Amino acid sequence: MIKEEEVYKIGKIGKPHGVKGEVSLMFSDDVFDRVDADYLVLMVDGILVPFFMDEYRFKSGETALVKFCDIDTKEQAQELTGCDVYFQKKLSDRDENELTWDELKGFEVVNADDGDRPIGILKYVDDATENVLFGVETHDGSELLLPAADEFIQAVDAENRKIRVSLPEGLLDLG
Repeated sequence: MIKEEEVYKIGKIGKPHGVKGEVSLMFSDDVFDRVDADYLVLMVDGILVPFFMDEYRFKSGETALVKFCDIDTKEQAQELTGCDVYFQKKLSDRDENELTWDELKGFEVVNADDGDRPIGILKYVDDATENVLFGVETHDGSELLLPAADEFIQAVDAENRKIRVSLPEGLLDLG
């Protein structure tokens, strides 16, 4: 059984492409191509399941068309639509200390300018635009959107699950 700590998210399955079981894969990391992977891991009904690839081809720099083994019809492919796609860390070519945005969820965000006072817990990362934002739930239950720019992130402590930020003055008062 594949465990969540053994994988990291690289994308999401889109709509079927054609009628022979091919699907579109919107990806944020093309590691499956760089390391010549045989399979991708999909989250299906809350379970991580390996799906072996027959073939794939790039449609753009962020989309590939993938044909999985034993997925031969549009209907079968449609059942995969919306599934998150993961890659095994042990097969990856990334640095062992490198974290993805997705892996930072659940980390405590602390204010380096105020003696590392806790700001809240990172609930999500909005990377839909060029300006990436952290969605942080504060300890009083409200939500703050904080810029996730390198210039504001002082340190990421994976072992203690903390992100240390130094934000422009007054930004925390906006929430």
